[in-house]
Amino acid sequence: MSLLKEPDFGTPERPGPATVSVEIDGLPVTVPEGTSVMRAAAQAGLDIPKLCATDSLEAFGSCRLCVVEIDGRRGTPASCTTPCADGMKVSTQTPKVEKLRQGVMELYISDHPLDCLTCPANGDCELQDMAGVVGLRQVRYGYEGANHLEAEKDTSNPYFDFDPSKCIACSRCVRACGEVQGTFALTIEGRGFDSKVSAGAGESFMDSECVSCGACVQACPTSTLQERSVVELGMPTRSVVTTCAYCGVGCSFKAELRGDELVRMVPHKDGGANEGHSCVKGRFAFGYATHPDRVLKPMVRERITDPWREVEWDEAIGTVARRMRELQDRYGTSSVGAITSSRCTNEEVYVVQKMVRAAFGNNNVDTCARVCHSPTGYGLKQTFGESAGTQDFRSVAEADVIMVIGANPTDGHPVFASRMKRRLREGAKLIVVDPRRIDLVRSPHVEAEHHLQLRPSTNVAVVNAMAHVVVVESLVDRAFVDARCEGFDEWAEFVARPENSPEAVEEITGVPAAELRAAARLFATAPNGAIYYGLGVTEHSQGSTMVMGMANLAMACGNIGRDGVGVNPLRGQNNVQGSCDMGSFPHELPGYRHVSDDAVRTVFENLWGGTLLAEPGLRIPNMFDAAIDGTFRGLFVHGEDIAQSDPNLKHVTAALEAMELVVVQDLFLNETAKFAHVFLPGASFLEKDGTFTNAERRINRVRAVMKPKTGKHEWQIVSEIATAMGYPMAYDHPRAIMDEIASVTPTFTGVSFDLLDKLGSVQWPCNEEAPEGTPIMHVDEFVRGKGKFVVTSYVPTNERSTRRFPLVLTTGRILSQYNVGAQTRRTGNVAWHPEDILELHPHDAEDRGIKDGDMVTLASRVGRTTLRAEISDRMPTGVVYTTFHHPVTGANVVTTENSDWATNCPEYKVTAVQVGLARPERHSDTEVTDNGLVTVVD
Repeated sequence: MSLLKEPDFGTPERPGPATVSVEIDGLPVTVPEGTSVMRAAAQAGLDIPKLCATDSLEAFGSCRLCVVEIDGRRGTPASCTTPCADGMKVSTQTPKVEKLRQGVMELYISDHPLDCLTCPANGDCELQDMAGVVGLRQVRYGYEGANHLEAEKDTSNPYFDFDPSKCIACSRCVRACGEVQGTFALTIEGRGFDSKVSAGAGESFMDSECVSCGACVQACPTSTLQERSVVELGMPTRSVVTTCAYCGVGCSFKAELRGDELVRMVPHKDGGANEGHSCVKGRFAFGYATHPDRVLKPMVRERITDPWREVEWDEAIGTVARRMRELQDRYGTSSVGAITSSRCTNEEVYVVQKMVRAAFGNNNVDTCARVCHSPTGYGLKQTFGESAGTQDFRSVAEADVIMVIGANPTDGHPVFASRMKRRLREGAKLIVVDPRRIDLVRSPHVEAEHHLQLRPSTNVAVVNAMAHVVVVESLVDRAFVDARCEGFDEWAEFVARPENSPEAVEEITGVPAAELRAAARLFATAPNGAIYYGLGVTEHSQGSTMVMGMANLAMACGNIGRDGVGVNPLRGQNNVQGSCDMGSFPHELPGYRHVSDDAVRTVFENLWGGTLLAEPGLRIPNMFDAAIDGTFRGLFVHGEDIAQSDPNLKHVTAALEAMELVVVQDLFLNETAKFAHVFLPGASFLEKDGTFTNAERRINRVRAVMKPKTGKHEWQIVSEIATAMGYPMAYDHPRAIMDEIASVTPTFTGVSFDLLDKLGSVQWPCNEEAPEGTPIMHVDEFVRGKGKFVVTSYVPTNERSTRRFPLVLTTGRILSQYNVGAQTRRTGNVAWHPEDILELHPHDAEDRGIKDGDMVTLASRVGRTTLRAEISDRMPTGVVYTTFHHPVTGANVVTTENSDWATNCPEYKVTAVQVGLARPERHSDTEVTDNGLVTVVD
């Protein structure tokens, strides 16, 4: 439980020791230099009236409500814009300032609707509060003159309305859009009485560049910007602090409720990852949790062609246990397995992998990280000794040069992107390495110094060429390398070879040699250079090689072990880091320790009471192959939609159809559930108690806002399946599961629910050496001792464009949708992205007679689909791009079985394709829809 209203000190905190002493209304207070009088007063327990000031924004000084008197100074300065000076004496409640405040408030109220009793913000309106604080009793000015009371309301946004009749032109929304979000979609238009908030160039909020992050709504002191949920349900009366279940940023939110009904999600100011900011998904797109599509009862069927039959939990759990045991009796112990979920809590993931190892008796457990960031785990483990990113998100504020490789933070990790853009506006330089011109290349107040627009699949050649420049031009940080690394000489000899020079690789990568050289020099000579990367690095045949290549570059430049540097994966799902930490890979137990390690295995055997296999189990692709071969017969799929998200869907669906038992646990009947024999309804994040671990290794508490609508917790269901299979497993609460995790996982030994409740969050490792966590990794030495340089030879992908498939498809995400869209498609977010779109270059479109908006066929050597075309110059000629959020499109119908050499992470980012106009004729592998367009049915 938390306060509905968090304390607001009026202006941001200033860093540094408290060295400035002032006296405010007779009370002494000491604050850091640069602290405003308003904040100092608040720290002393004295709240000065304010409207334009809030501690998430820099002081503006426009409302004139916060005026004070200062001994020895003329006039009545605004306390928000006046910094404290040593020895200053301030009076906040003199007759003069009281009269001034009443006059100011009277003017505000004279042009404001007097509908407080019916206003949705009644009781949560700062204008209303301040009128009471300043003692306003009457308004001498009537409504006879000019006013704004008839201003037209903007209801275009699906989540909030803009009512200009209630606007006091305080500019808080405008400043939040710029300072916090960094989109600059709002402005104050006109002057004087004609001043008004405008979205874009006089557009509606929906048509403007507004990204619906909610910063403006949160900043608004009146009900000018108001959530529709508050209008419909009323003001919340209580709140619970929890963690967002979308991307890997891991934002903390206050879930605000009225009774047991969730009214709104408000970003928590004390959230370590987001510090009071949010994006459209976390802030508004929570309606899926109560969507009527949710399945709340277990269901079973004998064959996938049979209709579903609702059953009670005992029958469903008993069916899973019985049929799993029958399969093992017929086909062997290794004939069944499970896939864990990166959307579920650490505690839930832990019990699933424990069920596989202790109840199933094998290591056939894998996770969706296999298809996204498994190369991160492998590559960083080899070079640094730990399978995780090096920094906390705050670290970016100290970076001088930021290199973004194969990531699109403004779409995929928008709250972190806002942090990054703030640093870029302060003067940091940006290098973008991406085939597509992402928004960061050029957006308001941000422009990349270099955009290395490489050809898909040539990442390793680019990073080797950058390293070539660093070595050949003697830009290596020799002191760092000599003291902290090994293998440098062999690596340096390799990258210095002429074939790795920018000039030599230009023909391979398409990046001009001069541009690449300049980018390498900029990164190498920066005091602090930071690398942030995404799936555009990992989802390649050389994904692991590229991760090691980036680690090589960072070590060579000395960019490890302090603020503002590092190698930082931007993880896609809310708990993809945690699912890996918890032992979801077939070769690793919790804490990234190999199953062949006798000492480690003994620890778990003693705790779990049984013998564990020393041989790794099957990876997801191996499970599919074995299913088609007839040796893998049963699969428990925990919260993943592999029939939409995995590559080469023909192969995936063939494997699912071949199995005798597929168990799906999820919120909705997704694409994978079409092949399931048992469906176990899952719980939304609002019903969970436990922890998520975000991309910066931050362990955040997830607290239940409501009881599970299904009647059971997910960890409880898994435990009951294991018990029914003959392995007793029982917990009374998720805190007991975390205590077990901490007892066997060295990086988690200090973690407990009590610690998280006390500190808010911690970043692992959290143990005796770091009792409050580790924001920055590898500070004095690498986890493996010495950082290891690894030779990273560039090997071209087997996936090549041909005469039949002359284009290259790459994929990515969009801001409003999330992964396979199961959650966001059931919210108002569909207003921004109702379908997947194929972007293609004007030249490629003209060659094929394709116009903007045409339906086109996208075909590869393994499949085809149909979707709408959008002509765009974001990609170079020869490259097309789409998202994968809608199952009706099924973008992964065309992606192939190519994968990373070390981890089997699929090569989603490189698929040879052809694009053509969709024809309305009927074909054997297509059907004509009602609108006459061709869709693929194979």
